[in-house]
Amino acid sequence: MVPSPFKKKATKAGPTVVVGVSGGIACYKTAELVRLLAKNNFNVHVVMTKAATEFVTPLTFQALSVNPVHTDIFDLTQESEMGHIELADNAKLVVIAPATANLLAKASHGICDDLLTTLICVTRAPILLAPSMNCHMWANKIVQKNVRELKKNGFLFVGPDEGSLACGYEGMGRMAEPEEILKSIQKII
Repeated sequence: MVPSPFKKKATKAGPTVVVGVSGGIACYKTAELVRLLAKNNFNVHVVMTKAATEFVTPLTFQALSVNPVHTDIFDLTQESEMGHIELADNAKLVVIAPATANLLAKASHGICDDLLTTLICVTRAPILLAPSMNCHMWANKIVQKNVRELKKNGFLFVGPDEGSLACGYEGMGRMAEPEEILKSIQKII
């Protein structure tokens, strides 16, 4: 057998970061964030909402993180040993990117109706939110009330940024760039 001239980079089991992905168009940027985290030797586990799987497939995140992707709290394989508790216990940080207005509202009110929101309620790790939404949604008084409540309860934020939005508007609501989120993660851990 001829040895391959290519070498696979050895992976280190660095700090565990759980990346939560909620359903917004900025999911495509989260794929780059997961790639950057893995490249920087973080042990990355991805949890996706059902809506997020409509934008990017779990297979994409599995290939980039080299770990199974978690999507359903009622999946007998994923949850046979209360996997969401294990994920929460092992996490040094939970990052949610994109954090949609819907996700912010659920987190602010302690609603646990899927795997990601349940993980938010059970983890003792710091939680970093990277909001992404239409500029009018971001400016909405109820959304801003939820953001203030989350900050008051110790949630951390990166972004949103101002710029061109997928909906065609210009304004505040664009998810922070993956490199900026990575810098925030590195400061926290």
